[in-house]
Amino acid sequence: MLEKLTVIVGANAIITDAEAMAPHLTDWRGRYHGDALAVVKPNSTVQVAAIVKLCAENRTTIVPQGGNTGLCGGAVPGEKSNAIVLNLTRMDKVRAVDLDNNTITVEAGCVLAQLQQVSEENNRLFPLSLAAEGSCTIGGNLSTNAGGTAVLRYGNTRELTLGLEVVLPDGQIWSGLRGLRKDNTGYDLKQLFIGAEGTLGVITAAVLKLFPRPKSSATAFVGVTSPSQALELFNQLRGNCAERLTGFELISRLCLDFVLRHISNTHDPLTVAYPWYVLVEVSESASALDAGELLEQELASALEQSRAVDAVVAKSSAQSQALWALRENISEAQRFEGASIKHDVSVPISAIAHFVNQASASLAAAVAGIRIVAFGHMGDGNLHFNVSRPLALSDAEFFAESHRINAIVHDLVHSLNGSISAEHGLGQLKREEITRYKSVLELDLMRSIKRAWDPLGIMNPGKVI
Repeated sequence: MLEKLTVIVGANAIITDAEAMAPHLTDWRGRYHGDALAVVKPNSTVQVAAIVKLCAENRTTIVPQGGNTGLCGGAVPGEKSNAIVLNLTRMDKVRAVDLDNNTITVEAGCVLAQLQQVSEENNRLFPLSLAAEGSCTIGGNLSTNAGGTAVLRYGNTRELTLGLEVVLPDGQIWSGLRGLRKDNTGYDLKQLFIGAEGTLGVITAAVLKLFPRPKSSATAFVGVTSPSQALELFNQLRGNCAERLTGFELISRLCLDFVLRHISNTHDPLTVAYPWYVLVEVSESASALDAGELLEQELASALEQSRAVDAVVAKSSAQSQALWALRENISEAQRFEGASIKHDVSVPISAIAHFVNQASASLAAAVAGIRIVAFGHMGDGNLHFNVSRPLALSDAEFFAESHRINAIVHDLVHSLNGSISAEHGLGQLKREEITRYKSVLELDLMRSIKRAWDPLGIMNPGKVI
């Protein structure tokens, strides 16, 4: 296998040394560690197809991998595995930019920040934005249907995708790179690969939507008393700003405390501490209107009508970036506080306040001293409801409570017709957990698709289903 793989990609594109492979065999959080025969780095779709075909012939399992920034262990192999880690970071080309069609065609290893930059250079916007954008890749974003901070206006990765190129589990190449917004010719196959976490094939390229660059944008950091008050503010802004409302992020005070404590060059935007905050962004594509004036008017009205208690509007791009940095560094800051149990959940927007209040109360009653680190994309119903260990417990003692804590949070989410994975996927982390909440029929349908497309079971085994 190793000799044949070397023939396909070259000696410099295959890693077998244990120390050199280690970063590819451990997830970002350090929770999952696996084994592999080799890490292979192809530089073309043809090479990917040859590798997959070889693995199919030899019944060798494949773990597709991009920037390895996932939080659910979906891009690393399991223990005692004889898998190939198929790392696509060398496939980072921008194949085409079609400005008249407002599309860009990129390979799966293209880093998200690079795609954003190329779009900007062409006076366009690619709106997908998340904390890991400096290292995550488009292939990983597609495989997990990444959300990020602009879903409210532009949608998830699924909504930003028009076409895909995929290497199937037998090595065939499906070329679906069509930049069409209408194509009513049967099953929309690309949708099965988006969010499948590499269990049905290897995404190698995509045609993605571009948008006009905003002529103006404005960012504000708003103090609120509760998620209920934040919802009142959201309804006002959504009604009056319509599609101009680009981001609406809910942040608890503990999140801000962690960031201020552990992340350098951060400052509290407001002079008074509030229990909750909202980070708001408004953008305007028409040159005749100014986003800053609109946001200031709306916030003044919100303060008068008790839909907020304090607010500051960024007066420069640097100030806006500093406000967003407070939000984007929450996960990094939480790492310094010891073990954490993370929940990436979604509920109807109308149920967010009830969920936060009920889940917080139930967890406080179940585990004394538990610290709730709640933040996320309130505008689309997606919260990262994380919990850090009580100061009186060790990491091991806290992790021993994982099953009980997860059950409290996920049972409540399920009772509200929500989802236990909004944007991070299932990976290894929630593979078993999801069986408690999906119906037998749903799981059987998913397994039947997996069996039909990957009968040998070589594509990213042990993930999703």
